[in-house]
Amino acid sequence: MTFGQRLADAVARFGGSWPFILWFGAFMLLCTVGNTWLPGRGAFDPYPFIFLNLILSMLAAIQAPVIMMSQNRQAQRDRIDAAHDYEVNLKAALEIMALHEKLDELRHSELLAMRDDIARIAGQLDELLRRVDGDGGARPAQGLRPDG
Repeated sequence: MTFGQRLADAVARFGGSWPFILWFGAFMLLCTVGNTWLPGRGAFDPYPFIFLNLILSMLAAIQAPVIMMSQNRQAQRDRIDAAHDYEVNLKAALEIMALHEKLDELRHSELLAMRDDIARIAGQLDELLRRVDGDGGARPAQGLRPDG
């Protein structure tokens, strides 16, 4: 950061704080009360307070652009942060998509394994039914055979 940028940030930080408001309020009160009570005894800025108005105008004329410079720098930092957040969110979305693909593959392989297991069990059941029918012994309970 340049000296001007650091100065703009410091002025904006102090100019937008309660200590500045309280300090400046006390200064204005002191000038106003002092010049109101001392009108005949050497008040350097009598009632319309033209000098105080000049000081306030000069302060506003200098403080406003400096605060705007600081706000522009903050907006630039916010844009950089937003771009970084976008990159992080994009990477996270890609990772989530990759995880979904892996889960889909796992689910598909499990379904294939379950289909193979069901086919194996069905084969074993057919073999058992053939043995029971071929032995001439006890027949299985009604409903266990696919045809009956």
